[in-house]
Amino acid sequence: MLELLTSAEMAEADRLALTAGVSGSELMENAGRAVADAAAALTGRRVCIVAGPGNNGGDGFVAARHLAELGYSVTVSLIGDRTGLAGDAAWAAGRWQGSIEPASPENLTGCDIVIDAIFGAGLNRPVEGLARAMIEAINEARGHVLAVDLPSGVNGTTGAVMGVAIQAKQTVTFFRRKIGHLLLPGRLHCGSVRVADIGIPNGILSAVGPRTFANSPDLWGRTFPLPRADGHKYSKGHAVVVSGGISTTGAARLAARGALRVGAGLVTIASPSDALAVNAAASTAVMVRLVNGAPDLKVFLEDARRNAVVLGPGGGFGDPMREQVLAALASRAMVVLDADALTSFADHPTTLFEAIGRRGERAVVLTPHAGEFSRLFKEIEEDSKASGKLEKARSASRLSRAVVLLKGADTVVASPDGRAAVADNAPPYLATAGAGDVLSGMIAGLLAQGMPAFEAAAAAVWLHGEAANQFGTGLIAEDLPEMLPAVYRRLFSRLIANRADRPGNWR
Repeated sequence: MLELLTSAEMAEADRLALTAGVSGSELMENAGRAVADAAAALTGRRVCIVAGPGNNGGDGFVAARHLAELGYSVTVSLIGDRTGLAGDAAWAAGRWQGSIEPASPENLTGCDIVIDAIFGAGLNRPVEGLARAMIEAINEARGHVLAVDLPSGVNGTTGAVMGVAIQAKQTVTFFRRKIGHLLLPGRLHCGSVRVADIGIPNGILSAVGPRTFANSPDLWGRTFPLPRADGHKYSKGHAVVVSGGISTTGAARLAARGALRVGAGLVTIASPSDALAVNAAASTAVMVRLVNGAPDLKVFLEDARRNAVVLGPGGGFGDPMREQVLAALASRAMVVLDADALTSFADHPTTLFEAIGRRGERAVVLTPHAGEFSRLFKEIEEDSKASGKLEKARSASRLSRAVVLLKGADTVVASPDGRAAVADNAPPYLATAGAGDVLSGMIAGLLAQGMPAFEAAAAAVWLHGEAANQFGTGLIAEDLPEMLPAVYRRLFSRLIANRADRPGNWR
């Protein structure tokens, strides 16, 4: 269940299922039964179903029939006229033996459970008129709100709220989750999400060919660097973090600690002379070396054992940072660019993108937050074709020829080859100074150990979120690396079980 579908991809899956011999009525029957089963698990006996004029409404009619057969008191309110129903929705309404009331907010009075079957995932226009009034009334109702497929008003492809949207406690979707279940603000409207099998053959998924995935170990676990009995620190890579001046050294140390805890064999802070004493005094397992500016960095990275480098955290803006970035990009090391390293190219994006392009297959990961993204990728921000966060990240990845990690509660990782991952495990405690610095170091630490760039960035995002969940409230950035051992214990157990055919990797 890693795959996340656009509305168009889900429509294609439905079409291919019909071509394969599965009837539309069978799909609708299974979907409505799944909704009824979810409603039956809730508390209360009076169910109000608000049905729209399309197939989402048809699912609602099927759910109504099954719930009535179970002894529930069920009312159906229809937005639109029954004579306007067509196809499978008309079939489902025809099998419903109860009354159908014209939709009105008053119909919701006294309901224990409200089932939203108005629009579903295919909505791509602003909600207006009676549908808007019903959504607002459902949000004010006292009953438990159960959404069919996706809360009405949420765009299934972008996660955008189309003016107004249902605030559900639970959502039942079909075949696979939609992108809008994970992207904000849509995710905030879904409540808990359950995926129901409605009879679409799994083989159809490969024909649909989704390129967006939920970020979890099942996505990148096969490439994750597990410890080996014959491993040593030099086989686990050497990450370098470039420090800024004396007043901003903390950011580099946070990144370095993240790289070390995530498993890099060696980590060095490349420090300018004015910050050398501070970095050395505050570091133990992390090494510190004198590296003054771009010429020194160029020489320092000529040692191929230093195979991953982070620039940007607390590094300072302007020409000196740009020169260091270009020196790093000219090296053989894999490169992670964050914070000041990105903003320093706000007026020179082509220079950065051309330097990345000259690297060929050598990995580069860019890790902007929304503000840094808007400064570096101005044309994408201004392009009306870039619809939503996911497509912005994809466009930026294609333009820059780097893996782009667009941060947030729904962090998106996009690869130039079109793959993308959306995270949903980041708790609100991650909104704290320095958390992004730790993340950039974690990415570099995984790159140093040999993970491919897309997988390394996605894994670091997931680990970052899990570390924050492990600590809980009161989190500060320094806590994140120290939570990784506990996260790794669980992760490694899972990955070992999945690699049972490779026992020689473990003692």
